[in-house]
Amino acid sequence: MFLNIKKYFFKPKKLPEHIAVIMDGNGRWAKKRFLPRLAGHTKGLESAQNIVRYAIKYHIKCITLFTFSTENWERPAEEVEGLLDLIDKSIIKTSDQLVKNNIVINFIGNNDVFPSKLQRQLNNVKKECKNNTGLQLNIALNYGGRDEIVRAVNKLTINNKRKITEKSIEKKLDTSGMPNLDLLIRTGGERRVSNFLLWQIAYTELFFIDTLWPDFSEKYFVKALDWYQKRHRKFGGLMENKSA
Repeated sequence: MFLNIKKYFFKPKKLPEHIAVIMDGNGRWAKKRFLPRLAGHTKGLESAQNIVRYAIKYHIKCITLFTFSTENWERPAEEVEGLLDLIDKSIIKTSDQLVKNNIVINFIGNNDVFPSKLQRQLNNVKKECKNNTGLQLNIALNYGGRDEIVRAVNKLTINNKRKITEKSIEKKLDTSGMPNLDLLIRTGGERRVSNFLLWQIAYTELFFIDTLWPDFSEKYFVKALDWYQKRHRKFGGLMENKSA
């Protein structure tokens, strides 16, 4: 069904500051077309690049993309190798565009396990973008929500005699200093969070859509924003949080 984007009116104060996306459905998209799974991931990369453009267009402050999870290592070795190679090449190709578009990039997750070449690429692109002031783009690589919390607690327990609190844990999370997560989008028809940003989604609005990730376009992004704008966010209270 055609969606007329122009008919939507968004109030800046009602838009999410931070959006996270579980980009699901690449493999099924490829299977439907009798293509190898990596072809789906390659097509999905285009959708990832597009959603960054949408985020800039609609003045979203921060976006986090679930790119490679701690569980993805269990996939066939050929697919894992292809995914890592695709990530490596895409970073090299897009680094100039990140600087040009004033994007701040960060890689969350336990990146120490990656090959040294890929780690250097990640560090280099972060350095190139460190002086940018626009969209905060987080790429979740070797990321798991439980693993993040464990890493944060371990940082706190080393030579720390103070009482551990929610605030102290938040300061050690990969997303420390970033806006609270307002909206989580998951494509592909599944209705679960798959170990993604478990701490951060405590009061996040969850938007599920059947569309496979490679087919996710601006009209679906706008649909998610419109849905979010109509939500009444009470945060456990009786009145909507006016700052949301």
